[in-house]
Amino acid sequence: MTDTLRHCVEYIIAEKQIRTVFQPIISLRDGYVLGHEALSRITCESEIKNPDMLFEQASRINKLWELELLCRTTALESAFKFMVPPYSKKLFINVNPNIMHDESFIKGFTKSFLKQYKIEPNNIIFEITEKNVIEDMSGFRTTIKNYKSQDYKIAIDDAGAGYSGLNLISDVHPNYIKLDMNLIRGVDKDNIKYSLVKGMVELSKVSNISLIAEGVETYAEMETLINLGVQYAQGYYIQMPDSDIKEIDREVLAEIRKINLKKNHTSQSMISNIYISNLCRNIKIASPSETIIDVYNFMKSNPEALGLCILEDDVPVGIITREKMALKLSGYHGFSLYQNKTIAEIMDRIFLKVSHSTPVSMVSSLAMNRENSSLYDFIVVTKDDKYIGIVTIKDLLQKTTEIEISTAKHQNPLSGLPGNLVIEQKLRKCLDDDQQNSIIYFDIDNFKAYNDVYGFEKGDLIIKLLADILTNSTREEQFIGHIGGDDFIIILDHALEEGFCRGIETAFRNAIIPFYQDEDVLNGYIRAKNRHGQIESFPLMTLTCVRIEKQHQGFNNIYELTQMLSQLKKEAKARTRSCLKV
Repeated sequence: MTDTLRHCVEYIIAEKQIRTVFQPIISLRDGYVLGHEALSRITCESEIKNPDMLFEQASRINKLWELELLCRTTALESAFKFMVPPYSKKLFINVNPNIMHDESFIKGFTKSFLKQYKIEPNNIIFEITEKNVIEDMSGFRTTIKNYKSQDYKIAIDDAGAGYSGLNLISDVHPNYIKLDMNLIRGVDKDNIKYSLVKGMVELSKVSNISLIAEGVETYAEMETLINLGVQYAQGYYIQMPDSDIKEIDREVLAEIRKINLKKNHTSQSMISNIYISNLCRNIKIASPSETIIDVYNFMKSNPEALGLCILEDDVPVGIITREKMALKLSGYHGFSLYQNKTIAEIMDRIFLKVSHSTPVSMVSSLAMNRENSSLYDFIVVTKDDKYIGIVTIKDLLQKTTEIEISTAKHQNPLSGLPGNLVIEQKLRKCLDDDQQNSIIYFDIDNFKAYNDVYGFEKGDLIIKLLADILTNSTREEQFIGHIGGDDFIIILDHALEEGFCRGIETAFRNAIIPFYQDEDVLNGYIRAKNRHGQIESFPLMTLTCVRIEKQHQGFNNIYELTQMLSQLKKEAKARTRSCLKV
């Protein structure tokens, strides 16, 4: 290391030439701000060009602790200054794992140290990068356990950037895994990256670890991450790092909502979109300072009570169930050992907590993948991190079963799209309101002949193919239904765009070619028996599309509307025209 670089490091530390910028980390489900990553920036002209270089050089002259202290203190001071105290979001702070169990670090990051900034430990997340080689893994694990017991949270940073990430995840059991930006870059185009992120999503489901995608820079990347099920993201597309805390751009929030609507639209049924808040119930709450004997007496006098949720400033910090309390107080000295202590001493600090807008199906998956010791614990539900209630496993299983039965009833089993009952409800709603609607009916020409020649298995593939084309061609929250057989319907809440039907017809015509033998494609027809049992030549399949603009018609009921669609379809087939309009 040159004397110039040494001088630069010493000058930056001594003169506090560091400022903090914040980059928001938001939910990819609803745009809610989970928290902010505190990023350090050099404020003076220097031979050291960036923070990575600064930390590297500081490590070489044994100034890493001093630099970490400066960056950390500056981050907390900035959080206190720019955000309305008390800071209720998560503050992500980068920490070198090799100083984390240093005695100076432990003494310098106490609850009393945080108290002056009005920040609670459960809102501090230590980001540990897998790029740093941990020299003392045994001591590091002990340190992590100690911090978790004090309610700090842990994130593995830059996962996917190195080769030891899985071992580090296994050793640390973090609350969050941050996916490295190089893994996220182009995830919408790169099959390997897509598969790796998909695997991490599966890991997060079974381990109850939340994923944060770093470095999101395009709409396509964000859309892919949402569809894969990544929970959180940060990056320039969402918001650039800034000294000030700013609101998330409304257009970005609108895009997140639209992508989620389209993602949930595969089932099209409102039944599939039941949020966990619909199952909430209230139970007894307590503060961490409440005595164990008081909680015990409450349990004793209320035998139906499941347990208590422990809140601090309306934020859930722990739970205690009847069974686990009985276990803690059992034994020869159990009761006498704990009776004069507070409930904070024995409450479970690690528990399943979900946002109010999380779908029931997702909560069910998270709950069933917990460890056996907590498998039947109740689930805490929050809104903006504040407690709103709990959901029991019994209620969750009952609702999940109800959803599965309803879904089976209302969806077409072949396409997965809503069937006739839901279609009728949607059409009835169209007739009852004054909103602009376009209703489009699709039918495959010469499908029966294809089915007879190539078999029903190939025919089923054609039905699924059309369902996929319709889904991919229809924007956002618009409705697609499968009437049955080769008949489909789309209901739009706006006037039909020019070329909509033509685009779907072209996509279908191009997509079906591989489903024919080369000879049939060359001939342009197939030979099959007609309804009279005679051999006849049938053209390759095409698509008939007819539509009704609702504001141009005065239908009294659904029967009149469907009769009109049926009549238009007959006319279109008779005139060999692809799309008729009323």
